[in-house]
Amino acid sequence: MSLGGFSFRLVPVLVLAAGILFGLLAGSAHASGVLRVLAWPGYADEEVVRSFERVSGARVELSIVDSDESLWQKVSANGGRDFDVMAVNTAELQRYIAAGLVQPVDPARIAGTRRQLPRFRQLSEIPGLVHVRKGRAEAYAIPYTYSTMGLIYDRRQFAAAPTSISALWDPRYQGRVLAYGGGTHSFSLAAQSLGVASPFRLQGGQWAQAVDRLIELRRNVLGFYTRPEESVRLFLRHRTALMFANYGLQQLHMLRAAGADVGYVIPREGALAWLDCWAITRGARDVALAHAWIDHLLGDTASGLLVRRQGLANTLVESDAGGPADRIVWLAEVEDAARRERLWARIHSGDRAQRVLAP
Repeated sequence: MSLGGFSFRLVPVLVLAAGILFGLLAGSAHASGVLRVLAWPGYADEEVVRSFERVSGARVELSIVDSDESLWQKVSANGGRDFDVMAVNTAELQRYIAAGLVQPVDPARIAGTRRQLPRFRQLSEIPGLVHVRKGRAEAYAIPYTYSTMGLIYDRRQFAAAPTSISALWDPRYQGRVLAYGGGTHSFSLAAQSLGVASPFRLQGGQWAQAVDRLIELRRNVLGFYTRPEESVRLFLRHRTALMFANYGLQQLHMLRAAGADVGYVIPREGALAWLDCWAITRGARDVALAHAWIDHLLGDTASGLLVRRQGLANTLVESDAGGPADRIVWLAEVEDAARRERLWARIHSGDRAQRVLAP
């Protein structure tokens, strides 16, 4: 495995021996341990958690988050000491690294990485995963799942599929649009609709333009959701026409499973896309157990459920979603996450632009 300019070259016999040793020790080494996991909906189903508990002998305390800001608040509240391992996208990961809230992971201790698709094994090729500290290249997370954040539309209410993000603002669908309730992504979406060069780097007067745009969106939508289950319930109950799919193909899968006749499109401005990874907090009590969790989640059961039950892609097999012509905009670190969330809270509460932008 290549990482930051150097390679892990493990002798097969040693790898096998290490795996056998872990299998022998797993049940006893962590018999009284507790692993505190922060994950997104559907990332760690009950059978996955239970099977890990059987294999490791440890108990899992699973907490679910529904926004990047919620994840940040939980991890940063006590300096990263309240949780051991978390699922986080590559863009958000950067502020955890900068704040010293996560520690490097060791891919050599995670056998499952050798079964991942080549592009997910080359960690140094994925922006934001590998950082050089004191002359050493170290990885801070392991890829787990990914999706585009396209538009889901009700086929019965559209003669043709929508082609632009601006459809979310179309007054013809007022009160029949759903959007995501997170500030960071909402500002990126507004920036895309305004044609800003980088949706992650607002500058000067672009802030006021984005605020105005999001206030317009607030007036056009039925509401803002946070969890995928909530979005599906609202979509079906209120005869929704169009939704910004923050959870992407996961929501498409859930709606179709519920019998909805819906389509999914990548707008011409491009679809924001996330790559979620497993990272270990700085305050992890048992680093070996945290590595074992990541390895377990890269197994066939957990990765398979991502596809079959959640409609997401995993890092073991190629996804058949999307096409080669689709424009994908991978999430990147934003200019000021705190400011985005602060302004968004004011927008969401109903404030006018002048008050939203006030100091």
